[in-house]
Amino acid sequence: MAKTYSNYIDGKWVKSESGKTFDNINPATGEMLCRFQASTQKDVLKAVTAAEKAFAPWKNTPAPKRGEILYKAARIMEERKEELAKMLTQENGKNMDESRGEIQEGIDITLYVAGEGRRLFGETTPSELSNKFCMTIREPVGIIGMITPWNFPFAIPAWKIPPALVAGNCIVFKPSSDAPWLGARLVEILEEAGLPPGVLNMVTGSGGVVGKEIANNPKIDGLSFTGSTSTGKDIYAAGAARLAGVGLEMGGKNPQIVLKDADLDLAVDGAIWGGFGTAGQRCTATSRLIIEKAVLDKFTQKFVQRVRNIKVGNGLDKGVLTGPIINGKQKDKILAYIKIGKEEGAKLLTGGNALEEGKYGKGNFIEPTVFTNVKKTMTIAQEEIFGPVVSIMPVSDFEEAIEVANSTEYGLSASIYTNDVTKAFRAMRMLESGIVYVNAPTIGAEAHMPFGGIKNTGNGKREAGSEAIKEFTELKSIFVDYSGGLQRAQIDIGKK
Repeated sequence: MAKTYSNYIDGKWVKSESGKTFDNINPATGEMLCRFQASTQKDVLKAVTAAEKAFAPWKNTPAPKRGEILYKAARIMEERKEELAKMLTQENGKNMDESRGEIQEGIDITLYVAGEGRRLFGETTPSELSNKFCMTIREPVGIIGMITPWNFPFAIPAWKIPPALVAGNCIVFKPSSDAPWLGARLVEILEEAGLPPGVLNMVTGSGGVVGKEIANNPKIDGLSFTGSTSTGKDIYAAGAARLAGVGLEMGGKNPQIVLKDADLDLAVDGAIWGGFGTAGQRCTATSRLIIEKAVLDKFTQKFVQRVRNIKVGNGLDKGVLTGPIINGKQKDKILAYIKIGKEEGAKLLTGGNALEEGKYGKGNFIEPTVFTNVKKTMTIAQEEIFGPVVSIMPVSDFEEAIEVANSTEYGLSASIYTNDVTKAFRAMRMLESGIVYVNAPTIGAEAHMPFGGIKNTGNGKREAGSEAIKEFTELKSIFVDYSGGLQRAQIDIGKK
């Protein structure tokens, strides 16, 4: 019998007030994996109350001790890596190599930020007055509401939860209803590692009920969201209404530029992995290939031949690159974009159809799809499709390539393939994106490097790397006057 998971509130696994559950479905087979609580507003309120109660003692726990819990959690993740990867493939659909990579990403960021327990650096600076000391320290924001997506159900919660914990915050966490299993396993691991009750609380359920309450609850001091731009804007507005800090990681329409001097085989490798790994269901997926016309035909021939040989199927099967679409609704959305591409005049080179016969019959599969002759104003060149659909966009030269790359509302990741070091460095400065890769695909984040975008991709926050802690801390400026008398900054400058 499939397991039914409860909410995790105040250190206990408890059923929802609603008494209702929802099924967690394998997108490759249609199999029901387990069940989760369809929670209510009251469940969120209980979680907030638990976090409030836990905050003061957790804040006052020495940061190195908080870090030790994360080190232990990372060791547990390492021990269970293969088990977690298999669960991830069943829940999300990505192949086992990708799933192992995602679990490793969670391990890496947990280890990285655990070390912040002995850092959490502030600054010292000279005072303008004698016998006075100035410094800054970092303090936790308070209670953080976290809402995470289904496409990286382990790594993205790991990007958010450990940094917030080591900084001394308490958390109310809502994983995606399309992939809550790995989020629940992360909570179990942190509980096993010794996290005190109430510090981390998980409430599952719909965005319209659970997510809305988290976004609008006045006792939640900060919000961290990864997902669609439209939902992110709503969460941003909800946080702004009460001046809560909000960190947003949203959509992408990521370009890979290929110049005429590029290593074309390498560029094709990058485009295949960036465009069709995770079935294109990444915010950093390569959705636009901007190709200099001098090598357009040669690149296109090589690329399309490779695309036609991509193995599509259950991520547990050997040799599969492209797994299923997460659910039927998303599948229909992608197919609608393919139809729009045809109607707007783009030329379909391969793919474009749902896979529904035989072994594909119970899952959600779409052929890897390639369009060419795509103009920058077309819908498929502007809107995030979030599926295995790639557009080839011919350009005349480097300058036009940069202009086309920057012609969307998004700015997450961009890539350029060239052996011209001058153009590579110019692109680094000219591309409007938070991340730039040279001779590598648009995907491949590393835990010690900041991650995030500009324009409608984000709101200036960054996750992972040296920036990971900043989203979840406030700076406090401290002045210590040991002169024994009243000193007044600015006024007393130059006076004895």
